[in-house]
Amino acid sequence: PEGDRLQPVGVSGELCIGGRGLARGYLNRPELTQARFVQHPYLEGERLYRSGDSVHWTPRGELVFEGRIDSQVKLRGYRIELGEIESLLSAYDAVEEAVACKVGRQDQEDSICAYLVCSQEVDPFQLKQDLRQRLPEYMVPSHWVQLDAMPLTPNGKIDRNALPAPGTESLQQAPYEEPEKGLEHDLAQMWIRILGVERVGRKDNFFELGGNSLSSVEFLAAVEERTGQRLPLARVMIETLEELAAHCRTPQKSQRGSWARSITDHFKKSS
Repeated sequence: PEGDRLQPVGVSGELCIGGRGLARGYLNRPELTQARFVQHPYLEGERLYRSGDSVHWTPRGELVFEGRIDSQVKLRGYRIELGEIESLLSAYDAVEEAVACKVGRQDQEDSICAYLVCSQEVDPFQLKQDLRQRLPEYMVPSHWVQLDAMPLTPNGKIDRNALPAPGTESLQQAPYEEPEKGLEHDLAQMWIRILGVERVGRKDNFFELGGNSLSSVEFLAAVEERTGQRLPLARVMIETLEELAAHCRTPQKSQRGSWARSITDHFKKSS
């Protein structure tokens, strides 16, 4: 049901299952039980198990599986289907299992993290470059974590809540390349000051280093003061330091107010 209502034919909803003995691992675990079970809207005193699967009825009374409800997230104003990322990653021979999740901290913008169980060593930077050929930039994972095995729930499903937060165990994303003298060096120093990081490479991305919407405003203002140009916020989100510097070197037509509009449009899209 959606909002405690059965969905009509062809309309998507979460598959909820009733009956005895339908799920294990919830005995004497009230918080987990409350999260996964809901009151039956038509049978008093009965409960339904929320499967987390999105389905719809066909005119013949059959259920069609559409995917996991928790696999769709909103990031920087875009709706992202995490299952699409997982499917592409799982297609690589060295990748045995792949899970994509939205992660974030209070002081950082949310981002996508890819968790991998691999049969051999993989190069996350190469994986990232390959995904860029197949996915929009905003869907490419910013963090990469390799695990020996995926954490599982008592029912044998992957426990996304038990996945470790990306940190020191994150796989290296790109070889460090020192910024070139001149504009690249100046932009890198802006990032170091604004983000509080120790160093910035040519292949680094502002948001992947911990930037967010507020810190990007400060960076855009600093760029305008240094170069006289108003960088679009969308470029800061997806481009590397090297790419931003190249854009700043390219003569731009005067677009008075475009920087302010890009900030406004971003927050409208994210709301």
